[in-house]
Order: sequence, then structure tokens, then C-alpha cells
Amino acid sequence: MFQIRYLKKEDKEFWYTLDKHLPEIEFIKKITDKRGYVILDEEKPIGILRFNMFWDNTPFLTLIYIDFKYHKKGYGRKAMEFWENEMAKQGYKMIMTSTQVDENAQHFYRKLGYKDCGCLVLDIPGFEQPLEMFMAKSL
Repeated sequence: MFQIRYLKKEDKEFWYTLDKHLPEIEFIKKITDKRGYVILDEEKPIGILRFNMFWDNTPFLTLIYIDFKYHKKGYGRKAMEFWENEMAKQGYKMIMTSTQVDENAQHFYRKLGYKDCGCLVLDIPGFEQPLEMFMAKSL
């Protein structure tokens, strides 16, 4: 059974099995600011979702990750719907996310109604990456 709840300190070990990029100080901020969620199946953690604020006024999904064993079972869609509903309840009218053009996530987001709205080119030595595409959705 699908469940989602706010991130807790006790989730740290599980969190870092899926998220290798979040500095520890930001992990603590996700807890205190309620900007991180743990996705569960039958009370077992199977995924994570985190976000920040873009322009200080627009929720921006920075990561959703579901353990590979649970892919294609609707958990990602349910987690996104939960987050979108939470943001709407808080009065936000638009949400955003991004993904690299060489990642399949763009197709997932489009199925959920996100629209392409721009891109970022990073070609600074040491920080190069494929084109980062931004996507937005009205709530």
C-alpha cells in the first residue's frame, strides 16, 4: 500500500542509499523545512522526493527517486500527485522541475502535464553536463 510522509532524521541511512548528491547540511534543512518526503510500500521505504523554492516563490522538484525494484508500479506518479496536491493546498499556482535531455524523466513529467519552458547550458570546465531542460506545470 502506497504511503508518503515527511522526511525524518531516522531516514538518513535509507535516504543516502538513493540520493548521493545532497550535502548533510541540506538533509537537515529538508527535515526542518519539510521539503523532503519518504515514499513507502507497506511501511517499507522505497523512494524519496525533495524540492526547493525557485525564485523563492515557486516549488521546484529537485529529485524523485524510486528504488528500481518498484519501477513501473505507479509509485512515482502517486508521489508526484501527492506533492502537487500539497503545493496546491499551500496556495502555490505553479510548480517546476528539471532534467537533463539525455534522461528519460522528461517523458514521465510530460505524461503528468509538465511543459518544457527553457534550458540551461553548462560548459564551464569541471561542471559540464548535457543540456538541463526546465519544465513547469500549472496547479
